[in-house]
Amino acid sequence: MITEAQIDHFNTKGFVVIENLIDDKALQGIRREYFALMDRLYDDWAAQGLVKPATDEMDFWQKLDQCYQGNFDWYQPFDISLPHDGITTKTPMHFGPAMFDIVRHKNILDTIEALIGPEITSNPIQHVRIKPPQRAVPQSEHRAHIVSTDWHQDMGVTLPEANKTQMVTVWLAVTDATIENGCLQVSDGAYDALLPHCLKNQVVIPDQFLASGTTTPLPVKAGGAVLFHPLTPHCSLPNNSDEYRWSFDLRYNVTGQATGRSQFPEFIARSKTHPDSALDDWQKWRDMWQAARDHEANVEHISQHRWGNDAPYCA
Repeated sequence: MITEAQIDHFNTKGFVVIENLIDDKALQGIRREYFALMDRLYDDWAAQGLVKPATDEMDFWQKLDQCYQGNFDWYQPFDISLPHDGITTKTPMHFGPAMFDIVRHKNILDTIEALIGPEITSNPIQHVRIKPPQRAVPQSEHRAHIVSTDWHQDMGVTLPEANKTQMVTVWLAVTDATIENGCLQVSDGAYDALLPHCLKNQVVIPDQFLASGTTTPLPVKAGGAVLFHPLTPHCSLPNNSDEYRWSFDLRYNVTGQATGRSQFPEFIARSKTHPDSALDDWQKWRDMWQAARDHEANVEHISQHRWGNDAPYCA
């Protein structure tokens, strides 16, 4: 799924766009899974009076509109990770068979293998991003999974344990990502080290540490993906369209190397030397995350960020 020219582009530029990385069957599967999840969640939220009761004509997107207008935390039940803090034994999250099939999709793993080798671990720094039109977002909302994402390096959202880890991010488009609806963009320039970040509303690289010059937007159609080296600065544009933009952040690293978030579960997605070690049961994946949630709910909180705001460049 990845050519030698694309591998060279990734190694020299720090990113590559790959169209049609996953097939339509996988896309349809994840959409069905999330549509069914929305139906279940929406009925419960309606019973609580958080949203208007559903009508037969309402689809996934119309229900999502009602969730935004309801001014409650609809996002976490859709995410494929735990939040940064405030974890309880009842914190919702989503781990299902179609999502597991996406994480272990052959085309994705073949592409990752071409970049970092055949010993591949699914990294737990992963998220769903269902971003609404900017007009629909309350001014108080700053989460990167919902609004436009600030400039950062993916190594910058790990803990220092992962500084030497070989890692690749797969930003997978479920709907077309365009300039108008908030696709990703990269900062042009050579980056071979972790830049300073500040922890403000999001983890962000201060402007003075980014190379001056142009940026490159990275539109990609549904089923395609943008792959990033962990030191490549990138952000997203605002969603100025009237539609939602849906994607997943998936990360993979060389097995045996630190994930950068060791309190959350990793799993072996592929292994040439020990093929039987690869996880092939989505329920075990779900159970691992539920066990992590129960553990984290009862221990002292571990920060998921290495950054603060006390440096002069964060003023």
